Amino acid sequence: MFHFEDGEVILIDKPLDWTSFDTVNFIRSLVNRCYGIRKLKVGHAGTLDPLATGLLILCTGKMTKQIDSFQAQVKTYTGSILLGQTTPTFDLESEPNAFYPIDGITPEQIEAARQQFIGDLKQYPPKYSAIKIKGKRAFDYARSDEEIELKARDVRIDDFKISLDRFPELDFEVTCSKGTYIRSLANDFGKALGNGACLTSLRRTRIGDFKVEDAWPLEKLRQHIVDTGDEFKAWKKEQEEKQQK
Repeated sequence: MFHFEDGEVILIDKPLDWTSFDTVNFIRSLVNRCYGIRKLKVGHAGTLDPLATGLLILCTGKMTKQIDSFQAQVKTYTGSILLGQTTPTFDLESEPNAFYPIDGITPEQIEAARQQFIGDLKQYPPKYSAIKIKGKRAFDYARSDEEIELKARDVRIDDFKISLDRFPELDFEVTCSKGTYIRSLANDFGKALGNGACLTSLRRTRIGDFKVEDAWPLEKLRQHIVDTGDEFKAWKKEQEEKQQK
């Protein structure tokens, strides 16, 4: 049984098309309905885009104070990059805006490009991102065709593995620091090849020592909270009766 107000760290395998904020709101509303807890503090440790799946750390109650420490930990992602095209969002959320021939790309060129993205890097966030500039999200500027200046950020990529088995779609695994945009990595990788590229799938598999294999599928977590709601209410009533004696 969860003790949400005392503080819980809940690992969730975020499904496709859900935002991180959707997930937080869903759990907060569910706990309110099933446990009778209003105004529960719930937050997540690291945003995942709607088109990404995988590990999302949710903190409740007193454990929300630990969010910054979880966010700072190294993360691992798997996914796929498609060569030969770019999109405004750097992934498949938008339609392609340019195409490039891929016939001349060699394994040697891919390896040379890969090595450019190991270590400490300067990286520009995507125009379509949730980063705030003057109190407004970058994607809001992009959607209204307003020009903004995005500043490069210091990031670190500890490992970047690439498989050529499905060329021109490249499967990858990357281990990186807080603040690394994998969509930007895909776009920059295409530029390093003198070509174009966009992210076609993304899954976060690890944050520090937390692994997606240990995470709740959202539907199973929903059912667990529903099933234990009555148990919690009975336990809380018992505690209140003890205090009154």
